[in-house]
Amino acid sequence: MVDLHGQYLKIKPEVDKGIQEVIDSCAFINDPQVKEFASELEKYSGSKHVITCANGTDALQIALMALGLKPGDEVIVPAFTYVASAEVIGLLGLTPVMVDVAPKTFNVTVENIRKAISPKTKAIIPVHLFGQSCDMEPIMKLAKEHGLYVIEDNAQAIGSVYTFSDGTKKHTGTIGNIGCTSFFPSKNLGCYGDGGAIFTDDDDLAEKLRMIANHGQKVKYHHSVIGCNSRLDTIQAVVLKAKLPHLDEYCSARKKAADYYSENLKDVEGIVVPEEIPNSTHVYHQYTLQILDGKRDALKEFLASKGIPAMIYYPLPLQKQEAFKEITRSAESLEISQNLADSVLSLPIHTELTHEEQDIIINAVKEFFKK
Repeated sequence: MVDLHGQYLKIKPEVDKGIQEVIDSCAFINDPQVKEFASELEKYSGSKHVITCANGTDALQIALMALGLKPGDEVIVPAFTYVASAEVIGLLGLTPVMVDVAPKTFNVTVENIRKAISPKTKAIIPVHLFGQSCDMEPIMKLAKEHGLYVIEDNAQAIGSVYTFSDGTKKHTGTIGNIGCTSFFPSKNLGCYGDGGAIFTDDDDLAEKLRMIANHGQKVKYHHSVIGCNSRLDTIQAVVLKAKLPHLDEYCSARKKAADYYSENLKDVEGIVVPEEIPNSTHVYHQYTLQILDGKRDALKEFLASKGIPAMIYYPLPLQKQEAFKEITRSAESLEISQNLADSVLSLPIHTELTHEEQDIIINAVKEFFKK
């Protein structure tokens, strides 16, 4: 699904040198490279504050902790997404309110969010799924009308740019009150282990986020709030520093591969190619098709028989997960999320993918539908 080794070979000298320097210095935690990476990510994203942490799930949890929400408060989250987006809500004793998504973009809509708002609603977590921004302008307007926090789950869309109606452009993850991302190895900007980051322009929130990520302390051994221990280690910061200057290049390569897939598969009966909204760039963390007429699993098996990987993201919507049955409020039927779980299939997409390799995959898909 990804070629991390091929990507590594292009930045090998810088990565190897940086990792060796960390080992030689034995400064594995909070060495200057961590702060340097955070500063460079601030410049890239346009965010005033970037707080690094151990992983993307921690980023979401720390974000919710910083907002001071109370048990029983409701947080709106899409039903079709990775579990982490809702998991942290339940972990903190909050109530996940699951809403449906748009059938062709896979992202939550402002209309569905509006229907889910109740007197207990305190926050919204829009997830920029598979690499494309949710339509954030109306979501931010709705949040302001109701006094709600917005925490962007940007784990799959770092590098994507959203354009507002007045022409203003902002990176996803920098639009809401807080943005969160993951540096899991397969992400568009991935390290060689776990890692994450939190984005905000709010000075007070930034201070709380830093404290919570560091055992609730601003001054060592003086703990002002209950926090956790979540840090990006120095070796991962070195890898991310080497990759960050190439992020736009990585995103362009993924977009080029996605366009090639769509151009060659759009006319295949039984397939729905992903839809792009006009006011967001798409960085294609995943290239996800919808396979109609119940043929998804058979296609996956057919591709596997030819040595072609394909993945289902995600086979079970959150409202059907055992962990959420007793703690979730659903505002609607969530039919689209269920339909997507039954029909989505993601094809390989990464920075090193060639058209020749894609032709093998495309021809196999077409062969299946000609049977």
